[in-house]
Amino acid sequence: MSLKKLYGRATGIGSMPHSGPDAALDLIFTYFKEIPHWPQLPRRGDAEGLVSQYLAPLLSRGLVALRPNGIPYFCLDEPHWEKRCLEYYELLLAAEDSDEVAEFAFTEESAAGFYAFMERCARQPLEALYLKGQLTGPITAGFRITDPEGKPSFYDPALREIIVKTLAAAARWQLRQLQELGRPVIIFVDEPGLYNYGSSTAVALGRPEIESSLEEIFTAIRATGGITGLHSCAGTDWSLLTGLSLDLINFDAYEYFSSLLVYANLLNPFFARGGALAWGIVPSSDKVLQEDLASLQRLLDSQMKALVKQGAEEDYVRSRYLVTPSCGMGTLTEALAERIYRLTATLEERIF
Repeated sequence: MSLKKLYGRATGIGSMPHSGPDAALDLIFTYFKEIPHWPQLPRRGDAEGLVSQYLAPLLSRGLVALRPNGIPYFCLDEPHWEKRCLEYYELLLAAEDSDEVAEFAFTEESAAGFYAFMERCARQPLEALYLKGQLTGPITAGFRITDPEGKPSFYDPALREIIVKTLAAAARWQLRQLQELGRPVIIFVDEPGLYNYGSSTAVALGRPEIESSLEEIFTAIRATGGITGLHSCAGTDWSLLTGLSLDLINFDAYEYFSSLLVYANLLNPFFARGGALAWGIVPSSDKVLQEDLASLQRLLDSQMKALVKQGAEEDYVRSRYLVTPSCGMGTLTEALAERIYRLTATLEERIF
């Protein structure tokens, strides 16, 4: 699928500070008409959290439970664990082999923004060139959900496989729903958990496991006709991503540009395959009050020049880009969110 119409455009990340979907959608469709996204609304409550939104089948099938403090864990010690796993794998295999993946649908309680987005797109003239969805990544989920002893489940190959296949099925369901609106669909895999790689607190986190987990989800997205993206709002080893079947790398350029700079020469093969960088240049924090269009234009231009100086090809850097906020906005005020989206949209129009 050609990405040329994507280049130079703007979109948002996902989470919004609103307590209801209508106001969030008004903001999205005001500023990101060409690539609107559905809003995640964490202020509605725990139902819109990681496990409830994307991994609900694990809860409903009794493979995962919540501790009193809300931390999810795999119920390995339950007497019916093996039987539940077998039944769940049958469900996963059925979802892979057919278009019937309803078990992996969002519930209306956990994704009010998704269903409101679908309804609004269906009843109003749609100016969008693309539609954007999002999905929690397997590393982030695998560190959030633990085993019964509290160890991140990502370290356990069997538990990691369950998480990856569940997320792949959720991605396929989401894609098919959005594709009914008649536009190409982008799915960003949100992976703040990538910052764990190489840290002293996660020495057992291996590169092959990261790459294979992400690749399985990207493959599911591509096989379903989607465009693959990854969002990470922290510094990481970006060489993990440049060799994967990934179309868009979205990074926090405002705070963590230096982490990408050291991998500049590895970006050229990624660009040559048609990939693009989505520059999170507008800060998703109160730092946005210190910035305006001119200052962000200068910052982005200086960063692009630095990337070229370190070995990235200038034609690619200057043409194969998108602009976004640096991260989601679920913890901010609505006024800050409006300023962030307005600056991002205006930057798209006047970037050079």
